[in-house]
Amino acid sequence: MLHCPKTVARRIVISGFILATGVTSSALAADPTGDWKVADGVANIRVAQCNGNMWGAVAWEKTPGGRDTNNPDPSKKSRPTIGMAILIDMKKKPGVDAWEGQVYNAKDGQLYSSTIKPIGTDQLEIQGCVLGFLCGGETWTRVGPPIPTSPSNSMANSTAKGAAKNPPAPKAGASATAPGLTPAPGAPTAAGAAKTTVPPAQKPAAGQKQAAADSIGDICLLPDVARFAH
Repeated sequence: MLHCPKTVARRIVISGFILATGVTSSALAADPTGDWKVADGVANIRVAQCNGNMWGAVAWEKTPGGRDTNNPDPSKKSRPTIGMAILIDMKKKPGVDAWEGQVYNAKDGQLYSSTIKPIGTDQLEIQGCVLGFLCGGETWTRVGPPIPTSPSNSMANSTAKGAAKNPPAPKAGASATAPGLTPAPGAPTAAGAAKTTVPPAQKPAAGQKQAAADSIGDICLLPDVARFAH
């Protein structure tokens, strides 16, 4: 049996850890999915992979109630900006960590050829051009973790978590014990237990508050995205 000196074995372990860490960081850096705050901070864009391509939609806006008033299509001028598709059908560019497609600019109601490219793990570079010239861009900042590729998992999980946190309340007068068991003398009924054992309401954590305010869920299920992505 061969025996490695302790120093050699330690170097092998450290080298393996560095290699694994580098691979993980590289994979994360190349993932454009998640929630991103735009450069001027007025909105967050949720990016997800829908049917193999990247899509982005407005997930949060600093001033609620926005409308797509600059759209040249009169029928769309009154549509809400929340949930509106911004990054449209972005396809992976061969050999590089970048996706290209179209970006909708709600400030002028126009579509532009666009490329998105992750910079590190916390920035997303957006570049857009009109007919191949007048190019410009901006950098978005990550505010949410990467999103799984399945278009329905996030919404299904949210529903399941909500059901687990809020189980149906027992009917008034129902026994607090399991069916077929007799409650002990003096045991409170379900209604009494609700009054005496429920702790005072606690202030939700920041993440919980944000989740509760999330009104768009999985962007792949939004009508404007699903119509083109499937």
